[in-house]
Order: sequence, then C-alpha cells, then structure tokens
Amino acid sequence: MNNDFAHVDELLPGTRWDAKYATWDNFTGKPVDGYLANRIIGTTALCAALGTAREKAASHGFGLLLWDGYRPQRAVDAFLRWSTQPEDGRTKARHYPNIDRTEMFEKGYVARKSGHSRGSTVDLTLYHLSTGELTAMGGDHDLMDPVSHHGAPGIGDLESSNRHHLRSIMEACGFRPYENEWWHYTLLDEPYPNTYFNFPVS
Repeated sequence: MNNDFAHVDELLPGTRWDAKYATWDNFTGKPVDGYLANRIIGTTALCAALGTAREKAASHGFGLLLWDGYRPQRAVDAFLRWSTQPEDGRTKARHYPNIDRTEMFEKGYVARKSGHSRGSTVDLTLYHLSTGELTAMGGDHDLMDPVSHHGAPGIGDLESSNRHHLRSIMEACGFRPYENEWWHYTLLDEPYPNTYFNFPVS
C-alpha cells in the first residue's frame, strides 16, 4: 500500500464499516482473494471526500456505513473464476435471483476491471444516527437486479427518498453514482483513473 492509500477508519475515526468481501456474507459465499482483513482502504482523496460526506449526512440525521472501498485486482479475478463454476444456489436467491451468475458481467453488475481497484470507489449506505438502524433502501448490497438501479420502479416512497438522500449527499461531496447500483459511488477527481492496483487489503 503506497502513501496515497490509507485505512479509512484511521483517517476518519468512528467510521462504521462491514467489509463484505472479507466475510462469508457476499455473493460468492466466502471470503474473497485479496481481503485478508475486515478493513476498508481507499486513496487519501477518497477518505477526505468521505469525511465531508459524513458531515453532510450527519446534518440530516444520517451516518455512513461502508461495505467496500479499494478492491484488489486479484479479487476481481476471483469473481471471474467464481462465475464459471457450477451453480450451487447458496447465494442466488439473495444476490442474483433473476439472472445466471455468468450474466453478472454482461449486465454490468460486476466488471472485469473494477473502479474499486483504482482506490477511489466506495460501496455504502446510510443509517439513522438516532438508532443505529440501517435506512430502508429497497434492496441490499450486491442485489444484482433492476430493483437496485437508480430510479427503479416498484420500490416504496421511503426507500426512494432514502436513495435520493444518499445520492444527493455523495454528489454534493464530489462523487458520481453508478446507475445500476444505488450503493456505488466513484470520486469524480480520482487520483488514479487508469491504474488498477493489486495489493491485498490487510
């Protein structure tokens, strides 16, 4: 990890996170190659922008919960290998109920070269500062389905409002959304737009 990267919780004490790919709670059903610790890493530019976003969210009564930041290229390669393995059904109902795992790439839910590997992309959601409970978003992290798209029909007014809150906060703090995933944001002025790193999360 070079000097332009940091553990988010070290630069932003009190940060709440749950690094899904370091756990068994992700679409592959096991910890992913390259995630040696349940930590979130990002560029220092990402961390600074997240600090601003956290302050803005707090002014509306929300906190930020981070699910992923920097993602080693070896993890992306592991996703590719996983997609070619026989379906065992363990995570399908929760994460990709209406597609085959081989379709994740062509439908834009998983990329062969991920912005996460450049260090300035983050997956996150909001929680209520008053209770600590996650806000209702009309679908969980890595639900690979049209219901996860921004502006998706079929979700309630509360869920739509919460997605709008998150998007407004992140866009105001220098991030751009990814239209297929309400939780995925990339820093507009990312410092490494063409570099895909492969050091482990440790």
